[in-house]
Formats: sequence, structure tokens, C-alpha cells
Amino acid sequence: GGSWRIGCTGPPGGGKSSFIEQLGMQLLSAGRRVAVLAVDPSSRRTGGSILGDKVRMPLLSTQENAFVRPTPSKATLGGAAPSTRDAITICEEAGFDTVIIETVGVGQSETDVAEMTDMFVLLALPNSGDDVQGIKRGIMEVADAIVVTKADVDPAAANRSVATLTGALRYMSHTESDRTTPVLACSSLSGEGIDEVLRQIEFFFDDARNEHILRRRRRQRGEWFDRAIESELINRLSGLGAFHAACQVMRSQCIEGTVAPSLAVHRLLGRVLLTVREEPT
Repeated sequence: GGSWRIGCTGPPGGGKSSFIEQLGMQLLSAGRRVAVLAVDPSSRRTGGSILGDKVRMPLLSTQENAFVRPTPSKATLGGAAPSTRDAITICEEAGFDTVIIETVGVGQSETDVAEMTDMFVLLALPNSGDDVQGIKRGIMEVADAIVVTKADVDPAAANRSVATLTGALRYMSHTESDRTTPVLACSSLSGEGIDEVLRQIEFFFDDARNEHILRRRRRQRGEWFDRAIESELINRLSGLGAFHAACQVMRSQCIEGTVAPSLAVHRLLGRVLLTVREEPT
């Protein structure tokens, strides 16, 4: 529909929650209904997560036309939980015309969030301009806007970062768009610069190139389907007792080094497919 899907990522300590709260309040003032799906860090070993986003967005989470929902990332490769895609659809059906997805932090596969949003916003710290290498090229190439946060701490460093990042972008090309990626600075504490960020977001969605958003969504729906098949197959197979037992045996053999993981998976799935073929229809 006419909803806005905005992904937001950045380094730990980059002030993502504070930025999103300020932006969310501005969006509410502009008459929009805002849902924030904050993907919460899960421990890879225990699967536990803090789920403290409502605490980190105390003002936004209590507003009538806002909804803040943490979703554990369950140690997925990307920064977004598998259930996040469904949650986006549910929020839009419930009447929220702006859905913001906050991710765990920047990582190699963090660009997953770009695969489920219309606009991808990358946050950077004021000193990150001194070391552009610290920001992975792949993430900069999918960013539709880069925002240097905490500009109030050191305005001069923030301005340097904006200049350096703008310069670095000249040597990169956006993976899907020919528009110039804006680089802005703001302070979530004072609110300075947030209005300009909102203006850039409005321009992005009002732009005549809106056609590229429609193309992006069509491609994303195909990819969501592919991911859903993979996820459902794993869930269904894991629920079969015989498969689960065989899986544990193969896993143990991999750990002991008696069989290569790729060969173990090949054998395991071979057995499953054989069973399926033998079952009467």
C-alpha cells in the first residue's frame, strides 16, 4: 500500500533507539501512525534476549498512534528476525502507515533489513568519518541515507564525518538507485537536525522515482517467498522425530570429524526424499 517501510541500522552505541524515538515523534506530529519493530539481540548460545526497547523508547511507546514491539533475533544471520516480515504486514493491516525496523547492529549480513524495507538508513558516529573502512562498503552501497548521530557531542567531528562520508560515496554506486545518497548530521538529545532527516525521508517517498520502490517491493516479495519455503521446510522437518534423531547423529559425526558437514547434509536429505517418494499418495 502507501505505507513507508524504513530500516535503521548502525553500530552498537550509535544511538539508534534515541534517534528512532525522536524521528517517530516528528512523524506522529506530521499525522502519521508509527510502528517500530526493534529486533532485539539474542544470545547465540542461550537464545535469550533483553527485550528492553520499550524502556529505551519510553516517550514514543506510550503515544496513542505509536506501537513499539521488540522481536528477538534468535541468532539469525541478518539483523532481522524471521517473524519481522510477518510483523510488518500485520502492522500495516492494523493501520500503521510507517513501519520502522531497528536492527541489532552492523554486521556482514546486516543488510537483510534492506531486503524488507523501502528505505534503508545507516547511522554513523561522529568519529566514523575518520575511518570509513570501519563501515563496510556493502552496507554503504545499500544505504538510502546516512545520518551522523550525537552531533551535539562534537559538532566539528560530526561535520568532518559528513564531509568524509559524502566523499567516500562518490566512489560507490547504490545497488538499486541512481539518486545521490544524502549524508546528514543530527542530535537525538536536542532534536537538532531531525527535521531535515524527516524532510529527506519525505522527499525519498514523494520522489518521482517512486517506481523504484514498487520494483523493490516486487523483488522483495519473491525473496520473502523463497525464505518462507526454506523456513517452513526446516520447521516441518525438525518436527519429525525420525529426522530429528538422524540429524543429531549426523551432527555428532560432523563434530567428531568423521564426516564432512556438506556430505552429512547430502546423506540426511537423501534419506528424507527417499521416505517421501516411498509414502503412498
